[in-house]
Amino acid sequence: MIFGVIVVEGASVKVTSPSHKGHRYPVEVISHCVWLHVRFPLSYRAVEELMLERGVIVSYETVRRWCRKFGQAYANGLGRRRPRPGGTWHLDEVFIKVNGEQKYLWRAVGRDGDVLDILVHNRRDKAAAGRFLRGPMTKTRAVPRVIVTDKLRSYSAAHREVMPSVEHRSHKGLNNRAENSHQPTRQREGVMKGFRSGGGAQRFPSVFSGVSPHFRPRRHLMPAPHYRAEMTVRFTVWEQITGVTDRPATA
Repeated sequence: MIFGVIVVEGASVKVTSPSHKGHRYPVEVISHCVWLHVRFPLSYRAVEELMLERGVIVSYETVRRWCRKFGQAYANGLGRRRPRPGGTWHLDEVFIKVNGEQKYLWRAVGRDGDVLDILVHNRRDKAAAGRFLRGPMTKTRAVPRVIVTDKLRSYSAAHREVMPSVEHRSHKGLNNRAENSHQPTRQREGVMKGFRSGGGAQRFPSVFSGVSPHFRPRRHLMPAPHYRAEMTVRFTVWEQITGVTDRPATA
């Protein structure tokens, strides 16, 4: 494996990139194909065509396998670089279609809009809500001060059992942060014409929510020179996390 160090606000963070050993293509090609598919609304076949235009012959099935194998590892690498979530977590659920069947996509979002956890489940009862509440605490190793949800009663029942000491605010108008976080996934779901399996419905939103925001630094709030400088840093971080380079990046 390749190791690198990222300096964030004076602190050194050790980054372990996933191993690409045994693959015929170099890591530059693999990571670029994964980036194209996750960052832009491109199918595997579209990525295959773009790579062919650049003189790289790779099948769409190979691109699919790369996204499946490395996508979550890349997302996890970016997630480890983010600061710890704040004390307020926003939780929400929406229904999605998986191979024609209705399921529910649960999403936990931190104070700054970072996605903490995603769960695809058949139900939205107390058991499903309880499992969902435990997920982000396990992943972040943190307990929120406040959770904000809509008025689904399953949240209240699970909250009393899983985290009774945490303040619970149940109000639909306070939960816009989580609801807005669903929108990019909804857009990609439409481009992909729905999900074909429960595993895919769980896997892609998790990878997409971990990678895509890294390349969306709220451009409308930045002058063009600042935006370009910020994106340069973010691309360098991406190269470190994927193993393309071991150069240190400073934010």
